[in-house]
Amino acid sequence: MPELLIEFFSEEIPARMQARAADDLKRLVTEKLAANGLTFASAEAHSTPRRLALVIDGLPERTADVREEKKGPRVGSPEQAVAGFLKSAGLTSLDQCEQRDLSSSGGKGVFYFAVTEKKGRATAEVLAEIIPAVMADFPWPKSMRWGTGTVRWVRPLHSIIALFGGAVLEGSFDLGGAQGKLVFGNSTRGHRFLSPDAFTVENFADYKAKLRAAHVVLDRAERKAKIKADAEALAATEGLTLSPDDGLLEEVAGLVEWPVALVGTIDEQFMDVPSEVLITSMRTHQKYFALLDKAGTMAPRFVVVANTATADGGKAIVAGNERVLRARLSDAKFFWDQDRKTKLEDRVSKLGAITFHAKLGTVAEKVTRVQVLAAEIARAIGADADAATRAALLSKADLVTEVVGEFPEVQGIMGRYYALGEGENPAVAEAIAEHYKPLGPSDSCPTAPVSVAVALADKLDTLVGFFAIDEKPTGSKDPYALRRAALGIIRLILENGLRVKLTQLFKAAHGAYTVGGFAAADGVATDLMAFFADRLKVTLRDQGVRHDLVDAVFALGGEDDLVRLLARVKALQTFVGSEEGANLLAAYKRASNIVRIEEKKDGKAYDQPVDPALLTLAEEKDLYGALSAAGETARPLLAKEDFTGTMAALARLRGPVDAFFDKVTVNAEQADLRANRLRLLSQIRATLNAVADFSRIEG
Repeated sequence: MPELLIEFFSEEIPARMQARAADDLKRLVTEKLAANGLTFASAEAHSTPRRLALVIDGLPERTADVREEKKGPRVGSPEQAVAGFLKSAGLTSLDQCEQRDLSSSGGKGVFYFAVTEKKGRATAEVLAEIIPAVMADFPWPKSMRWGTGTVRWVRPLHSIIALFGGAVLEGSFDLGGAQGKLVFGNSTRGHRFLSPDAFTVENFADYKAKLRAAHVVLDRAERKAKIKADAEALAATEGLTLSPDDGLLEEVAGLVEWPVALVGTIDEQFMDVPSEVLITSMRTHQKYFALLDKAGTMAPRFVVVANTATADGGKAIVAGNERVLRARLSDAKFFWDQDRKTKLEDRVSKLGAITFHAKLGTVAEKVTRVQVLAAEIARAIGADADAATRAALLSKADLVTEVVGEFPEVQGIMGRYYALGEGENPAVAEAIAEHYKPLGPSDSCPTAPVSVAVALADKLDTLVGFFAIDEKPTGSKDPYALRRAALGIIRLILENGLRVKLTQLFKAAHGAYTVGGFAAADGVATDLMAFFADRLKVTLRDQGVRHDLVDAVFALGGEDDLVRLLARVKALQTFVGSEEGANLLAAYKRASNIVRIEEKKDGKAYDQPVDPALLTLAEEKDLYGALSAAGETARPLLAKEDFTGTMAALARLRGPVDAFFDKVTVNAEQADLRANRLRLLSQIRATLNAVADFSRIEG
């Protein structure tokens, strides 16, 4: 079956847009194929700096014939109804319709049917319409017009390959204005400098092979693999290793069509600058890869990936990049040397000129609040409160340094370097560096007590402040990264096993604010607990924990110790996953439903104590005894936070509960017996709900 090959050849597409654009091209074309009834065997999209390409294999020569039927009004219907039907069906008279008796199928009479048969079209015709439509709908994040044209594209377009079964499709894309049309063809160009001449292609295999001969590696994954392998090989020849950087690798793969890795040297005069600054400068401005020595520290070497091969083996390219790097690093070294002339503590006052948020004050005010909160948290978790206070004071001071002004990515990290250089307590220096952490699910989580205290305080202050002024995340919008802050707090607490009460921390953070216009502390704490419940579900879902179990525990109210909550949730998951637990959950729901229905019917509750004297059958006596024993056993176990033991005690209820439902009629004729049995069912609910709200558990 024929193959479709499309290529849009243009000026350089920004690296960050290429992979998404290839996916969009594949999605848009395949969606339009499906809308036209065209099936295919496979679809594969590619991107390089100067081209987007798509190959679709296994397309039919023609679209299928289509027979469409549209049911109309009953024969004898008003003329207005008939006229409306004919118009909607594109017909002019009833003679063009069929009449069908639908009485046998419940249709109650004879109805008109409009039947149209559409012959299939040549696939080439459909494709010639699809390609311009896709181009018109293309969702570039940013696009441009050029020349006198009116159509927008990411960069000026030069040519379009559109081949179906080896033949050029008859079509074009109108650029608007005097730019005219780009007519579909079968030619493209290779590497801008190494192989600039145009050449024609016959199919995808020919296209890919000729591109390679013209110094273009079409496959993005292949380019990435080559860049990484060549860089690692160059590092090995120097006795070094490549510093992992997947983000940079992805970006560089979008900058080159013919990657050539080269190794350069960093002047020794710059090696006393912190490696984070050197690496940030190299990757941000120059797209260089850093190399590491055997000890894992940065070596005075870098790898640059050129987009061309040269007769001198890249010597001139390396020399030019070394020259540019010297200028870049000269600035970094100057900033580093200048920054060390002023102590961090002397910079704190300058934070008063930086607004944290218009309603929440300055960064200097935030630092003051975080100091108070960090000390309180430190005392609660057994950390050094004085060190936490000191770290909080200095935590934001590097924001007003020259290095961080130039390289915002190293904030916190530079604070640690400056603090250590000034002789600060190493725990204080580490806390300065780590107080922003964890920044995401793949980021490391602080474990040092002082670092944990300051990191918690900083995030709590932010969350409480924004919730108090009603700047909460909505939908997909979270401009202040509050979801990330909440997830960071959850990780800090759970991964360090901290026994802290979130509600108390929320209120302490609220009390540290002195600005006006705040919501009440209790309301903020309640909203934040609900917010944390949602975030905790996200965290635990990744660990295989069911969201409804988190709901069931949170529904008890008053549980704001995340470590204890997690232990309860995991014990509950094990319990409901067992045969006894699953059966007991079913019995709970049955009992709850009966009680709920009868309470609604009677207009009163049945949550009073059971009267043992009214228990007449052995099964209800056994259940009452089992419930009493389970409650007595569970209470001390719950107090000791032995949730597994508590669940085991509850599991012993399965037999008596099953026997009760098998042998006992709840709605007895005697009113007092009926009421007592409903109270017994209510006690099942109350006993299980001491552990979690079982009504929230699905299943």
